[in-house]
Amino acid sequence: MKKKALIVWSGWDGHEPSQLALIFKEILETEHFNVEISDTLDAFLDSEKMNALDLIIPIWTMGQMTAEQEKAIIEAVASGVGIAGCHGGMCDAFRNSVGWQFMTGGNWVSHPGGDNVEHTINIKQSSSPLTEGIEDFTVSTEQYYLHVDPAIEVLASTRFPTVNWYHAANGSVDMPVVWTKRWGLGRVFYNSLGHHADIMEIDQVKELMRRGFLWAAESKSIAQEEKLDRSIYENEAKMF
Repeated sequence: MKKKALIVWSGWDGHEPSQLALIFKEILETEHFNVEISDTLDAFLDSEKMNALDLIIPIWTMGQMTAEQEKAIIEAVASGVGIAGCHGGMCDAFRNSVGWQFMTGGNWVSHPGGDNVEHTINIKQSSSPLTEGIEDFTVSTEQYYLHVDPAIEVLASTRFPTVNWYHAANGSVDMPVVWTKRWGLGRVFYNSLGHHADIMEIDQVKELMRRGFLWAAESKSIAQEEKLDRSIYENEAKMF
């Protein structure tokens, strides 16, 4: 049976969300997914649709979501639906939604130097199949500085500062670029590259996204095989 993916795009046009949606759709269809594309966050409110998904891909820089939309996506991922995204479309989305930031594992705070900053992506060679065979590479694009969840598993990083600014007073730091984390029964994948659609056509970037999509989309079937229910993580206390 084919896995089902939902791509939800809109927000700031500068990140070319419609173009990215088509690139991601092509990747997923090549991997035999049934793909739906939506330009409304109300897609999250269709509980029947959400329960049938294996993967959600948000491409929505900035913008706002309602409390109901936030709750729906947070619970869908907790139930085992994977979520995967890139750049501002996932971790500079919904700046007022701390629940979204908690789930996705980080949020953008700066890109010193703006676009066309040449920097190296350092691949962490580990046991993760997501980075197997991929070597360090150089890109010229925005270099994202993010506030990140200490629980993430870092798969690639970049060294700051590349461009001098106030942050340089802290010395050199390695900033996560690609990471995974868990949210309840769901898997979360993020890649901070992807300022414009052409960046996603770089071989290493596109391959990381493809692998991330497949990895995140497995969480639901694993939960079903192991007969797990999100209730094992539920708590009635106020969380946000």
